Amino acid sequence: MAIVNATPDSFSDGGLYLAAEEAVSHALSCVEEGAHIIDIGGESTRPGALAVSDAQEQDRVLPVIEKLRKESDAVISVDTYRASTAELALKAGAHIVNDVFGLQKDDDMAAVVAAARAGVCIMHTGRERQKLDDVIEDQYAFLNSSLDIAQKAGIERGAIVLDPGFGFAKDEAENIALMSRFDELSGFGLPILAGTSRKRFIGALTRRETAEERDVGTAATTAILRMAGAVVFRVHNVAMTRDALAIADAVLRQKRNIKGEGQQ
Repeated sequence: MAIVNATPDSFSDGGLYLAAEEAVSHALSCVEEGAHIIDIGGESTRPGALAVSDAQEQDRVLPVIEKLRKESDAVISVDTYRASTAELALKAGAHIVNDVFGLQKDDDMAAVVAAARAGVCIMHTGRERQKLDDVIEDQYAFLNSSLDIAQKAGIERGAIVLDPGFGFAKDEAENIALMSRFDELSGFGLPILAGTSRKRFIGALTRRETAEERDVGTAATTAILRMAGAVVFRVHNVAMTRDALAIADAVLRQKRNIKGEGQQ
């Protein structure tokens, strides 16, 4: 899943793809590098970012979705927690709604997803709520609430991907704990997305101050989390991520082969 932010203030690519033509061009480049999903956002979710109106967000993402749908067969995701934006984006050609508040910010979001029979990425967040002390217990508490909302709205379970929300109201220690215990999320029985790309905790660990310098660290987290069960990776640098996944997947295949021989 390649990140394309049509925003002026996103922490890594803010201002680079404000024009729809530039955003689409970058998205197509990501597809050439091996991205299967393009995640288009119109509001920065970095800490301290200014909120935008529904209309501003829609003015940014809808032209990109419409143009990209005409020029590529890539799966399109819209990064929004607003039901109004999600509904228009799905009508414009998006296939997935990526909600950083896990269907819990906008009461109408789950119904919009269900009505469109769209895919949905349900993300965990620690923002605007009191977290539990244990990072995995908090994952299950929050995401189970989201899954209950999805079920009641009629969203099919097969349409859901979960995201543990690295960096969203989580400090460095919590992010590392989440990585080290990532395999415990398998209890959900759902595909898990990893969104560590260029996050602040990677910069802290590698002492890389600028976001663009954190791609190697991101690739390391990609390999680690793939080994722990992640199946979707939301990233800025697609080519480097594909390289990291090629190594991790080769090891996983070898492990499966050895296990299979042992069972025989």
